[in-house]
Amino acid sequence: MSAPAKSPTAGAPPGRGALRRNLPSARRFLAGRKPALVRLGGWSLLESAQTFLGGYCLAQALDRGFLAGQTGTGLFWLAVAAASILGAGPPMRGVFTQLAELTEPLRDALVRRAVRQALRRAVTDPARTDDRADTGAVSRLTHQTEIVRDSFAGLVLTVRAFVFNAAGALIGLLALAPELLLVVLPPLVLGIALFLATLLPMASAQRSFLDADEAVAEGVGAVSAGHRDLVACGAQADAAERTGRLIDVAERKSRVLARWAALRTVALGVAGQLPVLLLLVSTPWLLRQGVTTGALAGALTYLLQALLPALHSMMTALGAAGTRLLVVVDRFQDATAAPVPPKVPDLDPDPDLDPDMVAEVGTPRGRRPSRTVPAVEVRAVTHAYGPDSPPVLEHLHLTVRRGEHIAVVGPSGIGKSTLAGVVSGLVAPDHGTVLLGGEPVTGATAQDLADRRVLIPQQAYVFTGSVRDNLLHLRPDATSGELSHAIRVLGAEPLVHRLGGPDAVLDPRGLSHGERQLLALCRAYVSSAPLVLLDEATCHLDPAAEARAERAFAERAFTDGARARHGALIVVAHRLSSARRADRVLVLDGTTPRFGTHEELLTSSALYRDLFGHWQHTPPPAGS
Repeated sequence: MSAPAKSPTAGAPPGRGALRRNLPSARRFLAGRKPALVRLGGWSLLESAQTFLGGYCLAQALDRGFLAGQTGTGLFWLAVAAASILGAGPPMRGVFTQLAELTEPLRDALVRRAVRQALRRAVTDPARTDDRADTGAVSRLTHQTEIVRDSFAGLVLTVRAFVFNAAGALIGLLALAPELLLVVLPPLVLGIALFLATLLPMASAQRSFLDADEAVAEGVGAVSAGHRDLVACGAQADAAERTGRLIDVAERKSRVLARWAALRTVALGVAGQLPVLLLLVSTPWLLRQGVTTGALAGALTYLLQALLPALHSMMTALGAAGTRLLVVVDRFQDATAAPVPPKVPDLDPDPDLDPDMVAEVGTPRGRRPSRTVPAVEVRAVTHAYGPDSPPVLEHLHLTVRRGEHIAVVGPSGIGKSTLAGVVSGLVAPDHGTVLLGGEPVTGATAQDLADRRVLIPQQAYVFTGSVRDNLLHLRPDATSGELSHAIRVLGAEPLVHRLGGPDAVLDPRGLSHGERQLLALCRAYVSSAPLVLLDEATCHLDPAAEARAERAFAERAFTDGARARHGALIVVAHRLSSARRADRVLVLDGTTPRFGTHEELLTSSALYRDLFGHWQHTPPPAGS
C-alpha cells in the first residue's frame, strides 16, 4: 500500500492545481468553437428578453391597468407576457442545438484520449494487461466520459440561464425603479461571492476525499489479494493498522468535505433567500421613495420566478456537477502520465508457513515410501458437495503404480479437480479411502501430507518476494544446482533472466498467467514430494512448453532420485496431447469411469472417442 504518486502540481491544493492543469485545455477547446458560443449567446438573449418582459409586463398591467381602472390595458400587458412565454420554444430549441455542438466534440475528444492512454499502458506494461485489465481506462472510456459530458452540458445550461436571466431581471429592476437594486443587489452579490469562494476549496476537499476513498479501496483490495502472504509472514496486525490509518484519513476528509458543503448551503441561503426577505422588510421605505405597487410585484416576480431559481440551479450545478467535472477531467490529465510501477511491500515469506495455507502443497523433505505398494490407491471413494447433491465421484476405484504417468480427462464439471483434491488430501471424501504410498490420507497432518505430494492448481500462486524465495518455498534447503536444474529443464531460464535473476524481487501483479504457472511448476519440481498432481497447471502455456513440463515431471530426478523412489505424475488434462503422453488415462463420465491406455480407450469408451474428436478439431489457443 504505497503512497500515490504526486501530481505535477503537488505543491498546490488539489482543487487549485486541477484548475491550473485543465484551464489551458478548456480555453483551447472553447476557442475552437467560437461560432457555436456566439449562436448560443444569441438564442440566450431571446430568453433574457422573455425574463425582462415577465416582470415588466406584470408591473405595467397593475400600475397602468388594473389598479388604474383600465382593465383592457392590464389584459394587454398580460397578453404580451403570455406571448413571450409561448414564444420560448424556438429559443430553447436553438440553445440545445448549440449545446450539442459543444458537448459531443468534448466527449469524442475524451474517448480518443482514453483510448490513447489505454494503448500506452498496454505497450509500457504488457504483462499487467494479461492479468489485471486497466479497469481505470474502461471507466474513463465509458462511465467517466458520460459524467463529463452530462456535467459539462448541465453546467453550460445553468450558468448560461443564470447569466442571461440575471441580466434580464436586473435590467427590469432598473427600468421599474433603481431603488429596487439597492435592496436586492447587495445580498445577491454577497451570496455569489461567498459561493465562488468555496468552489476551489470544495473541489480540493472532494478530490482529497476521492483519493482517500480510492486509497481505502486499494488498500483493502491489496490485503484481500495478499492475505496468504500476510498470514505467511505474520503481518496481519501491521496490515490491519495500515488499513485502519487509511480509513481514518478517509473519515477526516469526509468531515472536511461536509464542512465545505455546509458553508455552500449558507451561501445559497444568503444569495437565494435574503434578497426576498430584504425586499419585504424594505417595502415601507420603498413605497415612501415612490416605488409603485406594480414595481414591487414585478420585483418579486423577477426574484421568485427567474433570478432565484436560476441562481439556485447554478449554485447546485457548480457545487456538484462543476466540482465533479473538474475532478473527473483531471483524472484524464493524470492518466496521461506513464504508469508508475507499484511499490513492492517489504514482506519476507515465512519458511515455516503451513503448506495447506497455499494452493500448491508440497514438502521441504519427502519421506521414502515402501516400494511394495502403489503410489496412489483410491478405494470406493464417493464424494458430493452437499447432502442433497448428486455425487461428483461415486464408488471410484483407482490404482496408480509407482513411476506411472496418469492423465485424467472428462467434460467440464465432471469431478476432475475434485479427484485431485481428494487424492491430495485437501478434500475429505464422504465414503472410501485414499492411500498415498500405502498410508491413508485421512488423519494425516498437513506436514505429513506435504511430505508425500505436491498439487499445482490452474490458478498458480506466486507471492511477493524474490524469485528464489518462490522457487524454494516447498524445499528451502535445495542447492543452487538443483534450483538451476529445475529452471533449465522446465525452460524457465528466459523468464528468470527477464525478471532479473533468482534474487530479483518479484511482483505477482506484473506476471502473466502463463508466467505464474511456469514459476509454480519450477517450485513443484524442486520439491522432493514423490507424487505430483497437475490440475490443469499448464493451461496457460503453449503446447510445446506444456509437453516439456510434463516430460520433465515424468522423468524427474534429484540427486537422491525421485524416480528411483517411484514417484508418480497425475495430470488433469485439457489437451489431447497430454492424454497421449500419459502411460494410462482415466476417463470420468459420471457413471462408469474408464481406465486404460489411449488405444484401449478409443475402443472401450464412447466419451473418450468424443473427446478425442473434439480435441482434434479444436484450434490451439491464441498465442500458442
